[in-house]
Amino acid sequence: MIQTRFKWFGVVGVISVVLDQWTKMLVQEHIPLGRGEITLIDGFLSLVHAENSGAAFGMGNDWEYRMVVFAVFTVVALGVLVKMLLELPTSDRFQSTALGLITSGAVGNAIDRADKQSVTDFIRVYTEHETLRPTLIEWFGTAEWPSFNVADAAIVIGLLMFVVHWIFLEKDEEDLQSEPPARSLPDDPGLPDDPGLPDDPGQATG
Repeated sequence: MIQTRFKWFGVVGVISVVLDQWTKMLVQEHIPLGRGEITLIDGFLSLVHAENSGAAFGMGNDWEYRMVVFAVFTVVALGVLVKMLLELPTSDRFQSTALGLITSGAVGNAIDRADKQSVTDFIRVYTEHETLRPTLIEWFGTAEWPSFNVADAAIVIGLLMFVVHWIFLEKDEEDLQSEPPARSLPDDPGLPDDPGLPDDPGQATG
């Protein structure tokens, strides 16, 4: 029988990879690269089409050996993630889900790089708030977050789940494991013998 940790890891990982690749395919088919945009929430959220040939935030776009580094990093990361999965309790759901999300994100972006040497990004988060926008531009030089995809979101959500587990859940689990086992009562404790009572209540003394 498949252990719970493997079930959750596998189901979450497969669904996330399929969703990532399907959404990227839709974006490539329906949104022109660098030009088209579909507004979802005016002034905050829209869909675009960008191709990132570098690492996060476009770093290393022009580096000649970037694909080799990405491949090595992905293989090492997957090895570490599998090792972490094998070390989890067999009935774990929370951390195995987090590992499934992180793994799916690494695999989803690796598929892109292997196929076309770039990663499709399409989720654009920004602000046009009259007060917040100038402040963000002054502090960070921009009022929008670099575009990302479902794989990136899965990695971030998985990492946040680990933080939640570390802060709120890990100590509770350790306390449960360290509690001494509850004392068990005998199956039939019976009644204590009292030598002061006669065996036959009908017998009178005298």
